Amino acid sequence: MVRPGRGALIVFEGGDRSGKSTQCRLLLDALRAAGLQAQLRRFPDRTTATGKLIDEYLKGQSDVSDEAVHLLFSANRWEAMAAMKRDLMDGMTLVVDRYAYSGVAYTAAKGLSLSWCQQPDVGLIQPDAVMYMELSSTAAAARADFGGERYEKVEFQEKVRGIFQQLKDPWWKVSTVQNAGE
Repeated sequence: MVRPGRGALIVFEGGDRSGKSTQCRLLLDALRAAGLQAQLRRFPDRTTATGKLIDEYLKGQSDVSDEAVHLLFSANRWEAMAAMKRDLMDGMTLVVDRYAYSGVAYTAAKGLSLSWCQQPDVGLIQPDAVMYMELSSTAAAARADFGGERYEKVEFQEKVRGIFQQLKDPWWKVSTVQNAGE
C-alpha cells in the first residue's frame, strides 16, 4: 500500500517481447497526462558499470557463470535502490520495466533453485503493483527482433514462463497478450 505523499512502485514483468516496454510507456504517458510525477526505470540498466557487463553478456560478447551473472543482475538493481527510495519519498511514481522477479525467473529457468535465486534481492523495495504480461513463447518468437539476445530462444522462454507461473502472487494483475504486436 502506498503511503500518502509517497510515489508508487509499479513493476511490469513477463518474458521477452511480451509487451512490457510498450505498456510501461503507455502507463507513464497516462500518469503524466493526469498531472502525476512519473519516471520510467528499466532493469537491467545498461548504462551503469554492472549494466555494461550485463549488456555484453546478453549480446553474447562475454561468458559468465549462471551464478555470477545472476548476482550482476541483482547488483544492477541494488545500485538503483537509493535513488529509487528518494524518488518514491519525493512523490515520484516509478514505472519499472522488469525487476527482481525477472531475475529469479530467468536464472531458475537455467536450473538453479528458486530459493537461491531469490536471496540476492531480499531487501529490495517491494512493488505496490506487479503487472504480469503473459504471452506464449511461440507468439513472442513471431515478434520483431526476437532472437537477438542470449535468452531469446523459444524453448528457454517457455521455461521462463513456467517459472513465472510459480512466482505469480494472487495480487499480481495478469494481462494475457494475444495480438501479434505489442
